[in-house]
Formats: sequence, structure tokens, C-alpha cells
Amino acid sequence: MHISLGPLLYCWQKQQVTDFYQQVAASQIPLVYLGEAVCSRRRELKWGDYLELAQMLKQAGKEVVISTLALIEAPSEYTELKRQVDNGEFMVEANDMAAVYLANEHKLPFVCGASINNYNRASLDILQRFGMHRFVMPVELSKAWLSQVIQQKPSFEVEVLGHGYLPLAHSARCFTARHKQLTKDHCETVCREYSKGLLAQTQEQQPLLRLNGIQTQSASCLDLRSEITTMAQMGVDVFRVSPSSFDCIATANTLVDAINTPENAQHFAISSDANLERTQCNGYWFGEAGLAVHANP
Repeated sequence: MHISLGPLLYCWQKQQVTDFYQQVAASQIPLVYLGEAVCSRRRELKWGDYLELAQMLKQAGKEVVISTLALIEAPSEYTELKRQVDNGEFMVEANDMAAVYLANEHKLPFVCGASINNYNRASLDILQRFGMHRFVMPVELSKAWLSQVIQQKPSFEVEVLGHGYLPLAHSARCFTARHKQLTKDHCETVCREYSKGLLAQTQEQQPLLRLNGIQTQSASCLDLRSEITTMAQMGVDVFRVSPSSFDCIATANTLVDAINTPENAQHFAISSDANLERTQCNGYWFGEAGLAVHANP
């Protein structure tokens, strides 16, 4: 099993993003996803900037995958998608079926992202024939579902999001802009003000969701680190860490060490401390509500 670092899903300043990936380059993380996967209006980095970062990471010995938008809404976004898919060097993570179509048209291998709704083995086998190299399981599915789907060992790799805020949905509307009483077309990129998304709470002041532009995330952080050994035994190839801060680099580094010493997996068990339970979750993996917490899986 390998550890991957998913694409940065938040709108950070360009220098902050550059500093982040320079630290990633110096890390032990072998697989890095890179690119804007949420909103094309986030223009802190251009396509050329991402290519430069990809080259820097490649020179540092990383496998680099270019992540594409999860919701293609405009001809300009489709034009940019064509450039990404046909970059000539790096595999892409297809987060929209338009990217799958382009990769298949160019006879290029691709990673199928979690935002594409794959709920059965028949669909995955079709995508594999289209050129899918790796499948990222939709976050709302369970360990039991995955075990059944890969019971007959597939010819494609399997990746599971194991740590980070869950990407739950995408919308044509920007809820962050709406919160600021701005329209989506004149949003002023206000999502820059929220480095981990805008926290939404219930009327009882309990954390519920994170508004990240057009993306809705979980308020609680998914933590399946204690399941690494189980995943490896099942046949999962990649455990993904979704970054939300520079600290995630250290988390991923620790996991790289842990997969080489499975006996240390218990170190990653979710704490039963009441304060932590409000910020962590793992329910979907166990076939329950996503907000649920198994303190001792």
C-alpha cells in the first residue's frame, strides 16, 4: 500500500501553495495529486504554475497526477480540461465524465476520482476498458461494499480517502459567495478568506458542514488511520490524505512510516476523548451515518 496526498481543495494564496508543495517535495510522500478540482474562478495559480509545481515534484521523485475539475460548467473550462488531459507527461485524475471521455479519446490512462458516481463493479470494469488505471472510492461507501466489489481481484488499483474533510457534494451555486451576499459571477474569490472552508453549524451550535465555494464538505475530519492494516489486507492500493493545512504533510509522512510497521497501527486509533469525537468521523466506512465515530474499530 502507498500513501497519497490529494489535491488541495481550498483557495490559498499563490506563495502559500508554492511553499506547501516545496515541503511536499521534501517529504516521503510518494504520490501527489495536484491541480484545481473545485472552482475555475480560483485563479491564484494558472495552468503553467501547476505544471511547474508538477515538474518540481517529479524531480523530487514523486509520482504526480493532475486533478481536474469536479463540475465542468462552461466551454472555457472544457478547453482548459483538454489542455490538462493532453499535457503529454502526467496522468490525470478525472473528476467529471468529460475528463473520462477525453482521456479515452486520447487513449490515455487516468485515475477515476471519487466525485464520479461508481456504485458497482460493472461500471468500474467499463471504465477500466476506457483506460482507468486507479479507482478512488466514493466517500459515502463502506468497507463492506468495497470488499464485495473487489472480491474478484480487479486489474485496476483501488484508492480510499482515509484522512481529511469529506467532499460531499458540488453545486452550480457558490455558497461561500452567497454567505457574503455576492453573486457567483462576481464572487471576488472570497473563499480565500477561509483556508479550511466556512464552517456551518446547526441551530444547536454543533458543527455540521464546511462550505468551500461550490463544494460542500464535512465539518468533521475523516480519520481511518487505524484501518490501514485492514485496507491493505483487503487489497486497497492507496490510502489518501486530503490536505487542509501544512500539518497534513507530517500526517502523511507518519503514515508512510506506519505502513512499513503494521504493528504500530493501533497508534492511529481514534481517541475516545469527547472533544475529539466532535471533530472526527468514520461512519461511512462502517456502513453508518458519516458523522458517526467508532472510537475502537
